[in-house]
Amino acid sequence: MKHSVARFRGFFTALALGTLLSGCGVVNHMVYKTTGDVMQGFSREHTIPYLMQSGDLAMGCAMSEATAPLLMSFGRVTSEPDQLAVMLYLSAGGCAEEQGREHELAALAALYERKGNAAEDAMIRQKRAYALASRRYLKSWEHHNTFYGEPGTGECPDFDDDMDEFIYLAGLLSGLQALNAEIQSTSSIGVPKNVGAVVARASSCLENDKWWGAPTALKATVWAMMPGALPEGEDAFERLSMTDRQGEEAGVRLSHVFHAIAATNKGDKAMVKAVVRQHAESLKEQPSNEDWAFVDAMATNMIVAISDRLWVENTGHRTPLGQLGTFWDDQQKEVETMDLDGLL
Repeated sequence: MKHSVARFRGFFTALALGTLLSGCGVVNHMVYKTTGDVMQGFSREHTIPYLMQSGDLAMGCAMSEATAPLLMSFGRVTSEPDQLAVMLYLSAGGCAEEQGREHELAALAALYERKGNAAEDAMIRQKRAYALASRRYLKSWEHHNTFYGEPGTGECPDFDDDMDEFIYLAGLLSGLQALNAEIQSTSSIGVPKNVGAVVARASSCLENDKWWGAPTALKATVWAMMPGALPEGEDAFERLSMTDRQGEEAGVRLSHVFHAIAATNKGDKAMVKAVVRQHAESLKEQPSNEDWAFVDAMATNMIVAISDRLWVENTGHRTPLGQLGTFWDDQQKEVETMDLDGLL
């Protein structure tokens, strides 16, 4: 009898512990879910706007790489943070692309000095970095499409607010960047080859004036770079010149980057230089938009990278400090001198 009572007591104890532990699991899940929802909401409503008002690209890069695994893991206990993922992977892709550009400059400098092995090694590192960048950009693009629906179908999503629209624009940028980085990596990452055409169509969902001319600049860049994409009666570079002015007036000069990329693809070095000069001059005349300082800083960083590539190819070193908008072959202005011989 005592043994029977002991067995029943053990059974009920185990049952009680199991129920208690099961309850703890439910409670933990609820806590995790609540935490995830709060983190998603806080990041969208406060972290991203705060970052956009900062011009510290390195800080944004470090934040995205460090926090992406943590924030994305909340998708295991609550809804997938697709909008947040667009921004995190776009920024993280930019980190990898920045490394790729650094390796490219190292390769160009080595070629200038005729150091073949060093140049080849830097090119290998460049391709690896671009492959990583492409994978990250592709994740951003995929999360964008999951949240907003398939872009470029002729139907536009219903945006809730300005941040909703901005993240949509960021997702379109990630699609183009994924394709560009894949090409630079010379690897097969799996980026859809029609992403350029899709992005060009989807950009029509955004107000061009509201977003500093960037939607039209994005579309015009695709027109300039894709054979057969230019609509009849359109001039891609006229459009880019127009959007450049819009970006300058708004203090968000993203259009300059698109213009320089399109000119580079065309092989028009004079136009590339002109865009770099225009950007440098605009920085002196128009401060960055306070709400979108990060985007403007990103544009300047990419313009500096384009300038650096030209400088390293031709001189072996980057753009000298404080001389963005100038080039090694600029004619020096004649300095008027006084003839002192007649005074002696």
